[in-house]
Amino acid sequence: MNQGLKLHKNISILIHILAWILIGAVLFLLGPLSWSTTLPAEFWYRQLTLMGLLVALFYTNKDIFVPKLLFRGKTWLFLLLTLSICFGLMFLMEYFENLIHLPELMHKAFHPEGDKPFKPKDDYIDLFMLLVLLLASGISTSVATVQKWQADEALRRQLDQQRISSELSYLKAQINPHFFFNTLNNIYSLTSIDVESARIALHKLSRMMRYVLYETEKDQTLLSKEIGFIKDFIELMKLRISDKVTIELDITEHFEDRVVAPMLLLPFVENCFKHGVSSRQPSTISIKIHTQDNALTLETSNKIVPQNPTSPESKQQGIGLTNTKRRLSLLYHHKHELVIDDENPENEYRVALKINLS
Repeated sequence: MNQGLKLHKNISILIHILAWILIGAVLFLLGPLSWSTTLPAEFWYRQLTLMGLLVALFYTNKDIFVPKLLFRGKTWLFLLLTLSICFGLMFLMEYFENLIHLPELMHKAFHPEGDKPFKPKDDYIDLFMLLVLLLASGISTSVATVQKWQADEALRRQLDQQRISSELSYLKAQINPHFFFNTLNNIYSLTSIDVESARIALHKLSRMMRYVLYETEKDQTLLSKEIGFIKDFIELMKLRISDKVTIELDITEHFEDRVVAPMLLLPFVENCFKHGVSSRQPSTISIKIHTQDNALTLETSNKIVPQNPTSPESKQQGIGLTNTKRRLSLLYHHKHELVIDDENPENEYRVALKINLS
C-alpha cells in the first residue's frame, strides 16, 4: 500500500516536471529560437527568471492562497491579492530588465546597424507578461479546485463505504440474535417433549452456528452454503411443527455455484414459520428457491395467522424483514427485485425475490 502511494507520488512529481518543461519550451524557447538574430545572454537570464517566477506563483497560489482564502470564502481578498501579486511581479520583471539593460540590448540585437536609435518605453505596463502571470494564477486556481473536488469525492466515497459497512454489520448483528432467540426457544420446547429430537435439533443448530460464526464475517459466501443453511433451518423447524402444517419445498439441487451475501434469505424463510403456523387449523408453507444462469429466485407463501399482540414475536414482528430489505438495498441496489403481497383473497403472505448475482 505504501509502495503504491509512493509510486503515485513519484509519477505525479514527474508529470509536473514534464509539464513545466513543455510550457517553458513553448513559451520561452520556441519563439526566440526562431528569430533570425543573435540574442544577448541577458535575454535568457530574463526568460529563466520569468519561468522561475511563474513556477513560484503557480504553486504558491495553488497550495496557499486558494486553500486558505478562496476555499474559506474570502473570495474578494483572494482576487485582490492575486491581482496585486501579478502586477507586482510584472513591475519586478520590468525593474530587472532595466537593471540588466535588456531593452537596449534587444534593440541592438534587432538593429545591429544602428539605423534606428533606442528609445526607452514610456509606460511600465507589459500586457503580455501580465497576461502570462494571470494565466499561471488562473490555471493554478483551476488545478487546486479540481484536486479539492477529487479529494472531496474520494472522501465522500470512503465515508459512504464505511457507513455501508458499519450499517451492514449492525444489520447482521440484529438478524443473528433475533434468529437464535427463536431457535433456542424451539429447542427448549422440544426438551420436554422429545429428547432425541432435541438432540438432533442441537446438532443442526451447532452446524448452523458454525456457518453464522464463520460465513457472516465475510461479505460473500457460496450460494451452496447459503442454501444448505436454509435447508438445515427448515429441517429444524419441522421438528417442532404439528401435522397440521404442510411444507412444500422446491429447492434447486444442482446448480452452478455462485457467491451471495450471507444470511440474506433466512428472514423470508423464518417469517413463514414464525407467522404462518397455526396450532388450530391446517396451514401450508411453500418455499421455492431456484437458480438460473446469474439469477437467484426465492418465492415463499404462507397463511397469515393472527398473532397474540402481547407475545414477544408480535412485538418483534418485521425486524428481520426490515433489516433484510435494507441489506438488499445496500448490497444489490439495482440488481434485485422484491415483491411482497400481503393483501390478497387467499389471506396469504407472499414474497417473490429475484437477485442478479453476476
